[in-house]
Amino acid sequence: MTGGTFIALEGIDGSGKTTHVDRLAEHLRGLGHDVVRVEEPGGTELGERLRELILDARGNLAPLSELLMLEASRHELVRQEIRPALKRDAVVISHRYDYSSVAYQGYGRGLDLELIRHLNAEATQGIRPNLVLWLDIPADVAWQRLQGARTPDRLEGEGLAFLERVAEGYRALERERSEMVRIDANKPVDDLFQDLLEAIADETALPMASGEGGCNGISV
Repeated sequence: MTGGTFIALEGIDGSGKTTHVDRLAEHLRGLGHDVVRVEEPGGTELGERLRELILDARGNLAPLSELLMLEASRHELVRQEIRPALKRDAVVISHRYDYSSVAYQGYGRGLDLELIRHLNAEATQGIRPNLVLWLDIPADVAWQRLQGARTPDRLEGEGLAFLERVAEGYRALERERSEMVRIDANKPVDDLFQDLLEAIADETALPMASGEGGCNGISV
């Protein structure tokens, strides 16, 4: 069964994902696309409850508990939101996907990468993005952005060394995943947004101008 187009934004905290996932969703809706914007963890009743626990700065989760909670949230998001949206030919824009677990819980926390890949496969049930936009920014620049912006959540408060390990995880992922496109996120917001639009136009069949028809099909 063919479906819509699935785009995920990935990157370390402070790279600008939240700003640009919202902006992309608004832009594509303006072109007439049916857009579903989702985020991890969250997006379902269970996911939102788990999000509160995972990101609570007062929490003291073991790394494996953190991973399992993220996978549960991810599975429900795929089951309840992402798969149905793709089946109706919508465009799904996700703030993070399973790449984050490899980078954060694998490289950042030091959990076994094969275990993470196995759990990712079970949670996502074969639903893969057409395109992953990796917002790449030096860890020290991202860390400076995070300072004083707001009260950090549990993951944002892990420190610069943790963020550097996560960044290395994304670099490793890009070397092995052809759907990942590196975007230089250390630039002005409007310039970065234009780079994202160009990458979507270049890497997918998604119409990026008003009046064009059809979406890129993927197997769901």
